[in-house]
Order: sequence, then C-alpha cells, then structure tokens
Amino acid sequence: MTGMREHQLSADINETRDSADMLRQELKKEINRLNRFSIRGILALALFLGVSILAWWGFVFLPAPEAVITLLGKPPTAGIISIVLLLYTFSAIILSLSRMASGLEHRSSFSHVGYLTAFFLFYYYGKSLEENYWAVFGAGITILGIESYRIWTFCAESIAQKKEDLEFVTRTGRPPPQE
Repeated sequence: MTGMREHQLSADINETRDSADMLRQELKKEINRLNRFSIRGILALALFLGVSILAWWGFVFLPAPEAVITLLGKPPTAGIISIVLLLYTFSAIILSLSRMASGLEHRSSFSHVGYLTAFFLFYYYGKSLEENYWAVFGAGITILGIESYRIWTFCAESIAQKKEDLEFVTRTGRPPPQE
C-alpha cells in the first residue's frame, strides 16, 4: 500500500511540474506576443507618414482628378469633407481615449490609416488637397499618436502583469491567483 501511495505522490509531483512548465511557456509566448503587438501603433504611424509623403507629392501615380470625376461624378465639396474630417477626428480620439481608460486590447490603428488616406484622396479628387493637406496630416498624427500611446501602455501594463505571473509560477510551481 505504501508503495502505491509513493508512486501516486511521485506522479502528482511530475504532473504539477509539467503543468507549471506549460504555464511558464504560455506566459512567455504571451509576453512575446505583447512585445510584438506593442509596436503596432508605431508601424501604423510610419505607414501614415508614407501615405502623407505620397499626398505631399500630389499622388503622382494616381489618375488625374479630371479622369476620375468624369468616371465617378463630382466629389463632395472641400467644406463637407472638412466637416466629416473634423467629426471623424473627434470621434476617433474619444474612442481611443475610452479604450485606454477601460484597458481594452483593440487593434484599430491600421484602419485609421485607411480612413485618413481616404480623406487625402477625397481632397485630391476634389482638387483641394494643397489647401487641406495639413488638416489631414495634423488629424492623422494626433489620432495615430494617441492610438500608439494607448497600445504601448496597454502592452507595457500587460507585460508587467505577465512577468509577475511568470515569477510567481517559477517561485511556487502553481498558477497565479486570479484577480
């Protein structure tokens, strides 16, 4: 009987070690994922800067506004585009700040680049890009700067928590207590 108990105890210890090793590996993978995710905002900002440079050069690779106007029709006026840009900017900032306050992991940075590119294109095809370039550029830097900071702080806080969990598992061999 005693031999059977010792065998069971030995099996339980090995199982606990295996589960602790698996948990450590999962925590390390999550830390690596968060490290990669933390630069997402900066990558979106870099992409926006690339699009901004193309817009500054006047989108030389795109068809002339006249060709597109004949195909699609008259674009909205610069005033309407500016009102929509203003609404979008405030909405995006409020949304990003609310996500930051609630601590949500959200991957919206690249969609902002798409929307801002659309504003550049609307102004380009409306033949008013030169007058409105800095409005779109300023809105983009503001939105993507806030998004980048939000993503970076979320990842930094999550990484710190995962490192604490990893240290607890290494020290005790048990999963960390859930909050």
